[in-house]
Amino acid sequence: MSTNEQLIRKADIALSDLVSDGGLLNPEQTDRFIRWMIDTPTLLNACRTVTMNAPTRKINKIGFGSRILRKAVSATALADNQRVKPDLGQIELNTSEVIAEIHVPYDVVEDNIERGNINGEKQAGGLEDTMLQLIAERASLDLEELSLLGDKTSGDDYLALQDGWLKLCNAHVVDGGGATISKDLFKAGVKAMPDKYLRNRASMSHFVSVDNETEYRDTYANRQTALGDNMLQGTGAIYAYGSSLAAAPMMPAARGLYCNPLNLLFGIQRRVTMEYDKDIRARVFIVVLTARVAVQVEETDAVVAYTNIG
Repeated sequence: MSTNEQLIRKADIALSDLVSDGGLLNPEQTDRFIRWMIDTPTLLNACRTVTMNAPTRKINKIGFGSRILRKAVSATALADNQRVKPDLGQIELNTSEVIAEIHVPYDVVEDNIERGNINGEKQAGGLEDTMLQLIAERASLDLEELSLLGDKTSGDDYLALQDGWLKLCNAHVVDGGGATISKDLFKAGVKAMPDKYLRNRASMSHFVSVDNETEYRDTYANRQTALGDNMLQGTGAIYAYGSSLAAAPMMPAARGLYCNPLNLLFGIQRRVTMEYDKDIRARVFIVVLTARVAVQVEETDAVVAYTNIG
């Protein structure tokens, strides 16, 4: 397989784009594109990934939700109404297929400032490698968008593929009342979480938008203390009532989640694959990226959703 077939990008590229945007080689230019920075997925890197061998997978749950011990009476068995059995349940993941198609003309490969080629010779660090990395970064962010914002009633056909974590998590809701983010919101979130899930708060996180993470960090920065200086000058971890606070780039400004991220499931039946072809008549390389994914929550009772954050 030719390395030149490993040319990818979010949208089709034309040579005129490179000309108008300064892409053709010029003696006064650098030999690299300045690459657009994009957000880095947060929740997708922290959630629990479930490998699936079929379009549907059922995950069994078992546990005891109430007291099982009784007063013992010598030489007497428990009455029928005092015996207990475990609580059983299932959650189901159903995959949806996602796809991207990228067309890259031959002349883009030949005339770009990172010196691609169409002769099958590997040029390390060239346009091929740049675009491979770009598509991987963008695809991972798009998958987090679906996982977080998916809604089967959405008018966006991509987001309508799955119900995302924000849609699924509604057992415990804390309304921020439109107020600016503060410790009071997180205090209410911890109190809304059933006590049985708070045994290890250090494993849990408050996920909010990037701006709201900055706002909360600013409340500490105002302090005339070493902690305040660290928040103002550094990027160290920040906590609220024993759990970390994390910024999720795709989180809406008014929303948030409090949970153990491993409670959020991302199922994947077909890992992200790239297939290559070329149209010799149109003189373009074609790259098709596909995956089959599913979104689910293992225990919705163990998630607190924040709404109406100012």
